[in-house]
Amino acid sequence: MKKILVTGGVGQIGSELVMELRRVYGAENVVCGVNRTQPGGRLKESGPWEIVNCTEARQVADVVKKYDIDTIYHLAAILSAVAEAKPNLAWNVNINALYNVLEVAREANCAVFTPSSIGAFGSSTPLDNTPQDTIQRPSTMYGVTKVAGELLCDYYYKRFGVDTRGVRYPGIISNETLPGGGTTDYAVEIYYEAIKQKKYTCNLPAGTFLDMMYMPDALKAAIDLMEADPAKLIHRNAFNVTAMSFDPEIIAAEIKKHIPEFVLDYNVDKVKEGIANSWPNSMDDSAARAEWGWEPSYDLSAMTADMLEVLGKKLK
Repeated sequence: MKKILVTGGVGQIGSELVMELRRVYGAENVVCGVNRTQPGGRLKESGPWEIVNCTEARQVADVVKKYDIDTIYHLAAILSAVAEAKPNLAWNVNINALYNVLEVAREANCAVFTPSSIGAFGSSTPLDNTPQDTIQRPSTMYGVTKVAGELLCDYYYKRFGVDTRGVRYPGIISNETLPGGGTTDYAVEIYYEAIKQKKYTCNLPAGTFLDMMYMPDALKAAIDLMEADPAKLIHRNAFNVTAMSFDPEIIAAEIKKHIPEFVLDYNVDKVKEGIANSWPNSMDDSAARAEWGWEPSYDLSAMTADMLEVLGKKLK
């Protein structure tokens, strides 16, 4: 049975990935690693947790040794909008911490999953049906750290044989955890406001298409990739994965099918607009489909119906 550490365990993806990994591999086999914020509720009660500041290599090494960890899902990161405001912090967390995790993995013979992002691309990348292998010249600190992280993980696989794997996540939409400083956050917030206010003011303009994915598919992608036969992996860091692409008008139209009185208006954030315009409209994920059988379960219609049903009960 795997022994797993999830860093960034109380983050948007991490908090849900910990619970899914515990369901799959057994609660006692999955350690929730947190920086300062203690886990709460089910996350704390269902299994072990530890303080793991990944910028301190010794903390990572100590937890790996204590629990005999063989697989690390390294999710601790600073997201796009926050990274632009705090580039020094973004470099320290997104690169220096990753280096520490890879070094510990090399010494302890651990496999490592590290997510990259659509932010790893830039305005010179083909925006439509963005290829798996293409030019990557991002103009944001977040994007720079993601490209560097992809290359660093590939280096540790080729140079030291560390079993590194990763995906380029699109925007992630969750009915559990609120987002934390990403450019695609509107696609989560719009559902909350549709239920609470029947109105949403979007900070990205109409016509801004971005790849998106529902959280259950994001968790599935991470686990399926780590379970994949390594002999079939031509790529490792990182696979394009996607489930849908839409702009604010399209998601609003889907919400109106359930909440006809819903109104969308705009107050554009120029910083976020600039970031979004440098990212793909849609990605080609054929490599992931061919090499490890990637296939999403949710499209926009199915996701919207589920989001509104779950949040409708939660927000009563």
